[in-house]
Amino acid sequence: MPKDLRSFIRDLIAARPGEVKRVTAPVDPCYGATAIAERFARDNQYPALYFEKIGRSSIPLVLNLTATYERLAVALETTLQEMVPAFGERITKPIAVREVPREAAPVKEQVWTGDQVDLGRLPLLTHNELDGGPYLTSGIGIMRDPESGVVNAGLYRHQVYGPQELGVWFIDGHHGNYIYRKYEERGQPAPIAIAIGHHPAVVMGAVSRLPGIGGEFDAAGGLLGEAVEVTRAETCDVPVPARAEIVIEGEVIPHERRHEGPFGEWPGHYTAEGPKPVIRVKAITMRRNPIYYDVFSANREHLVLGSLPRMGSIYRNVKAIVPGLRAVNVPAHSRMHCYLSITKTRDAEVKKAAFAALNTEPENLKMIVVVDDDINVFNDGDVMWAIGTRFDAARDLLVIPRWSGPGGLLPVGWDYHQDGTRTPRMITASIIDATKPLPPAAFPPRAIVPASAVDAARIAGVSDLTHLPD
Repeated sequence: MPKDLRSFIRDLIAARPGEVKRVTAPVDPCYGATAIAERFARDNQYPALYFEKIGRSSIPLVLNLTATYERLAVALETTLQEMVPAFGERITKPIAVREVPREAAPVKEQVWTGDQVDLGRLPLLTHNELDGGPYLTSGIGIMRDPESGVVNAGLYRHQVYGPQELGVWFIDGHHGNYIYRKYEERGQPAPIAIAIGHHPAVVMGAVSRLPGIGGEFDAAGGLLGEAVEVTRAETCDVPVPARAEIVIEGEVIPHERRHEGPFGEWPGHYTAEGPKPVIRVKAITMRRNPIYYDVFSANREHLVLGSLPRMGSIYRNVKAIVPGLRAVNVPAHSRMHCYLSITKTRDAEVKKAAFAALNTEPENLKMIVVVDDDINVFNDGDVMWAIGTRFDAARDLLVIPRWSGPGGLLPVGWDYHQDGTRTPRMITASIIDATKPLPPAAFPPRAIVPASAVDAARIAGVSDLTHLPD
């Protein structure tokens, strides 16, 4: 059976029991679902939440599904330690999509057109306090370039304006914006399909950094280890994932703008709103009993889902410059930082690795920490220990003024004024070298329990102490 959202949920339940929670009581779509997720987060818990009833919708919703790297490792059928190298390698080995007829596509089991089309029938969430309204946060926007015919996919935010109308924010440098502009220059509406709910590997493929326009579903096939099944949309010549839960079809109207936002973005702040393009919805197709997949914006899930594809790209690019690269982590709590561990053979490799990472993600990364290969980059405490014991700011800190920007989603990309206005500014980046000096320098050895003893230790007889023996 091909992989999809449902197969992943089943795999997750089997691999990590207790990480998917069921919510049977009705939940308010405005803050209700995200408030429950936040209550868990207060205790540093991030379970996937399956809501059976959101507002007036009859469609269940899953939230926080991709809120931990451990769950993304399950999606890639690998371990946390091997997840980033696996991603980096598989993304370079795409598997071409496989087209199936409409009658074989589960996403065509229900088709709404004309007056049936009503976005309000979906369990649309308002996520955070100052959001401008309900948003689609997990929609993979699929468009065909009018010149080359290449199909491009990307994850965009969509504000819901009404039963048949959405906003869309294309970031200027993203390919979806280039495609839309080409249609607009011709005075033509841009056909678009928005796929909601698929295997996390498909979602990560859609947000991967690939050379040129298009190729996201083929890249997703490489991550899945099998071809992504696609079928033709109902209203336009665009392929859509056949095993998606829901697909919204429409057109981006040329030269029409509406105020979009505010919306809490991944840095956890409100920094981008204004007039944005408008989509007129023409059809909605879905599975017989669909599951709505929502990404908790401006929260851990938002960070984690976008970080692994970036880690894979960073791993691939840094490894090409510094073969001794061992691991990459863009921490789940801060997508602006990146930790690299290397087996250092020359001091120059620290800066080479760091600049390769910065050049991969120039708009998002602000701080690169380079550590030795005995440091676990997925353990913040281990990285902070390395900084505390192996880093001296006067010698090991490199500050790069005016590295990126101006503006963007990060709040530091702007200067704020008393009259409420703001102006864009360039952002500084920094590199922290927390590696030991190379031999023959006699750097003190680290105090550790021998790995052989740890491997040999047996904990089968360890149990909870309930009382002291008399």
